[in-house]
Amino acid sequence: MQLPTRTIESTKAEIPIIGVGTFGSDHISSSEMAEAVRTALRLGYRNIDCASVYNNEKEIGEVLASCGIKREELWITSKVWNDSHGKDNVIASAKQSLKDLQLDYLDLYLVHWPFPNFHPPHCDVTSRSPDARPYIHEEFMETWSAMEELVNMGLVRHIGTSNMTKAKMELLLSSCNIRPAFNEMELHPCFQQPELLSYIKQEGIIPIGYSPLGSPNRPERDTTPEDVIDMQHPLVVEIAKRHNCHPAAICLKWAQANGIIPIPLSTKERNLRSNLESVLSDPLTEEEVRNLKEADCNNRLIKGQVFLWEGADSWHDLWDEDGTIPCPERYRQGEN
Repeated sequence: MQLPTRTIESTKAEIPIIGVGTFGSDHISSSEMAEAVRTALRLGYRNIDCASVYNNEKEIGEVLASCGIKREELWITSKVWNDSHGKDNVIASAKQSLKDLQLDYLDLYLVHWPFPNFHPPHCDVTSRSPDARPYIHEEFMETWSAMEELVNMGLVRHIGTSNMTKAKMELLLSSCNIRPAFNEMELHPCFQQPELLSYIKQEGIIPIGYSPLGSPNRPERDTTPEDVIDMQHPLVVEIAKRHNCHPAAICLKWAQANGIIPIPLSTKERNLRSNLESVLSDPLTEEEVRNLKEADCNNRLIKGQVFLWEGADSWHDLWDEDGTIPCPERYRQGEN
């Protein structure tokens, strides 16, 4: 099966229009995730979204090395974790991911979150790092400079961001030498981020949508009582009945209709197959796409509470919701 692709304007490279996420949500073993990747490749997927913090790149690397698929047919993404910001750390992290994945280069390397931090595996929502820091642009640009160097070294073909806001992206675009080709962000029918999504597209940046199905298996720390379930939203269910498909397929068709590359996760072959088929046939009508705008209820699921620094009021401080980037002066002065 030949997957449709999108062209990256800056390099003319091609990225498949759907990928496979590999974050095990603290409950999927590295071996199980690697087998899911093996199944996905057999079904026709060629876009695999990895990250060092997922602790499964070695196992996935074994699959990539033995799958028999030509390297140039694969699109492999990885990400630098929050405790590896800064020039030397970024380069070392990328080289470790390349070693673990048994690759000579990465198609895409992302800054996983735009501020330095750490949280242990399986932590709960109250976990806080004493070394947590807010976004400080000068520090982020040290990290981005290392990302640019990875491109110049030939270790990475494209670089990008993840979990960015418009305010932070504006600063980056005014300061960088190599622009981000992609921004990975939470996107699903109940959390459409229309302003940020429109801005990203206008800047020629391709959006990658994580949690495209509403992340039903996300860690407990990312679950709050007010969360909405996308696949149970009446509009999604109604359109799914019309298309005679599962509501999950409608979520993925919505992403495709909005120029988003979704990266759903599943370890089950039937779901991997269904996810793939959902973006290859029976697209939403223009009217259905318009109607689905009504499903948006600003329902952010991955709130990032565990990344809060001392003095932050709530997880809302991470997302610059009023257009400003909160950063107490004492952090800028290096007192913490």
